[in-house]
Amino acid sequence: MKQGIHPTLYPVLYVDGDHEWTGVSTLKTGEVREIDGVPHYVVRLEISAFSHPFYTGQKKLVDTAGRVEKFMRRYGAQLEAARKKK
Repeated sequence: MKQGIHPTLYPVLYVDGDHEWTGVSTLKTGEVREIDGVPHYVVRLEISAFSHPFYTGQKKLVDTAGRVEKFMRRYGAQLEAARKKK
């Protein structure tokens, strides 16, 4: 890596409700928590994979039909009419 062109990375503690995990980020916050003797900036998240309805299974996909089926449902009558004219 070239020196001096990359942003500085800081140890970060991500907090989403009851879930906490460590990582690195360029973000610095005013709140600091020490973990194993290393100060980590605390980043509070409103939503993550632990709380997002898609990942938790609380929300189901409504559209189960494929793209071709949706297209045929919308424009199938027009395609049939065009075929009959020929």
